[in-house]
Amino acid sequence: MFASAADWLVTPLTESPPADLLRLVAVPVFGWAAYRDVRTRRVPNRTWLPLAALGIALVVWDCWRILTGDVTGGDPAREFFFVRVALSLGLVAPIGYLFYWFGGFGGADAKALIVLAVLFPTFPEYILPTASLPLTRPTIGVFSLTVLTNTVVVGATYPLGVALRNALRGHVGRAMLLGKPVRASEVTGEYGSLMETPEGFVRRGLDLDALRMYLRWRGCTLVDLREGPATYRDPESLPADPNPPGDGAIEPEDTPDPATDAVTDGGTDGGTEDREGPDDESVETGNATETESETETDPWGAEAFLDDIEGDAYGTTPEKLRDGLEVLVAENVVWVSPGLPFIVPMFLGLVMSLVYGDLLVSAVSLLT
Repeated sequence: MFASAADWLVTPLTESPPADLLRLVAVPVFGWAAYRDVRTRRVPNRTWLPLAALGIALVVWDCWRILTGDVTGGDPAREFFFVRVALSLGLVAPIGYLFYWFGGFGGADAKALIVLAVLFPTFPEYILPTASLPLTRPTIGVFSLTVLTNTVVVGATYPLGVALRNALRGHVGRAMLLGKPVRASEVTGEYGSLMETPEGFVRRGLDLDALRMYLRWRGCTLVDLREGPATYRDPESLPADPNPPGDGAIEPEDTPDPATDAVTDGGTDGGTEDREGPDDESVETGNATETESETETDPWGAEAFLDDIEGDAYGTTPEKLRDGLEVLVAENVVWVSPGLPFIVPMFLGLVMSLVYGDLLVSAVSLLT
């Protein structure tokens, strides 16, 4: 019984183009990459190189079959094939690079999109007993573009999901569409960025990877900074021989224990309301009052940190680092934007594209 059921499914599937069957290896790889993106916000470079090599080999194979006439459809099919390959490699792949260049994508996101452009320039075909997948095929026929538009459609639902989660937990405020409230002493165990500065809410504040790099470089913890901000605000407290900052990934020591890492600086609960920043003239720190002039050369050693490390710490500026540190030592609760692990909607967009086709084109056709 099971053998006959398997034959019923596998026999038609084997009639699908062999190159398209090989392209299916991308599904488990992207699934694993999406899992890694959620858990660590990092995907190894070695993930993409084999897929890129496979994509190049399959495009060459398809071109050879087209040129030797080993396909059906005649001359128009041949012409459209090369146009679609050109659009995928000349339009979709550069989009990934440009978004990375302008800061809209991470490196892994850009590489994933470029790999899709190489691996899926045209619509694949998978023959099943009762249907052929994808179920719908837009006229343009550039499959990587379909994956990209489906990814955008899936990603657009993310703010709604975040807002619903916050509403169910009673966290209502201006930032509820993009962020979540977190105890300030525990932000080193989160990925994303602060949504606050001393002046109020921002779309993207201090990157938490950069914060972890700064703390490792100084050889201290966020709890240390919160307990003695006056000491650490003074650039004279910087270590003579700083530690390697790493890449900002979360390590076990970055997840504080609420039972032991108690708030001791008397900070106020930021909640979901806007608040005033610290006094421009002085900042109260325990029994001492520190004037701004004492640390005006380089408060928190922010410039020294960024000058010493290799790279730019995820686009962090001295001002952004200082603003983030001032918020974290003054508040008990802060809003954090976890960001959107873009490979997750890309993986879902790939699966939807393989099964159904182009969601956006279908939606537009229903409205016209």
